[in-house]
Amino acid sequence: MIQKQVTYERLDKLLSRLGYGSRNDVRYWLKEGWVTVQGSVPKSPSERVDVDTVEIEGAPLDHPHGLTIIYHKPLGSVCSHKESGRLVYDDFPARWKERKPAFSCVGRLDKETSGLLFLTDDGQLNHQITSPKYHVPKRYDVYLAEALRGNEAELFAKGTLMLDGDDTPCLPAELIVHDARHVEVVLQEGRYHQVRRMFAAVGNHVEGLARTHVGALSLADLALPAGGYCVIAPEQLLNAILGVK
Repeated sequence: MIQKQVTYERLDKLLSRLGYGSRNDVRYWLKEGWVTVQGSVPKSPSERVDVDTVEIEGAPLDHPHGLTIIYHKPLGSVCSHKESGRLVYDDFPARWKERKPAFSCVGRLDKETSGLLFLTDDGQLNHQITSPKYHVPKRYDVYLAEALRGNEAELFAKGTLMLDGDDTPCLPAELIVHDARHVEVVLQEGRYHQVRRMFAAVGNHVEGLARTHVGALSLADLALPAGGYCVIAPEQLLNAILGVK
């Protein structure tokens, strides 16, 4: 039988780290009896507690062991903590923005790109998904302003396409043609605005862009509406991306 690993932490530090409030807030909450540990109000905010036994107003703590989600990013939202306008973080509980370590996007989709996005506070998971050496393919659904010329698939597949401002060519990419202005692109890397810049390099312009797959994980299979999300364990997410049953 596997025994649960107990994690102890100072109560005030724990609640501050999870974005609930400041250490001064915790002192007030204890005075009001809002925070309990195993059903009793602790005597001091410095008390070391088992994080799984803490409740605030009768509710357990929000993902105290880490937070990873799958998210359907809508058009018009920005993958940033600081920029003006609508942020992807507006779709989540406000305290998640205050969590430490930071809860952040795994790679980015620009404001005018929708689709499959992950957010996590697990740095190792972030690296495994985004690093080119792990060869996690990303698939995009693309609508173009102009009809294809006919040689784009060959150019993308060669691995010689240079993007404006870069000093190394793109890795080979797959182009799947649905019709002259509707295609899919499968990338093995994630450069800044890469799909848009690839089509700009061959004299075209992307009018609509959505990320539909990361590895074996498909947004369509998740049935998440735009702005919707689901919480998942890091190892489960990685297995889903790698196609491990």
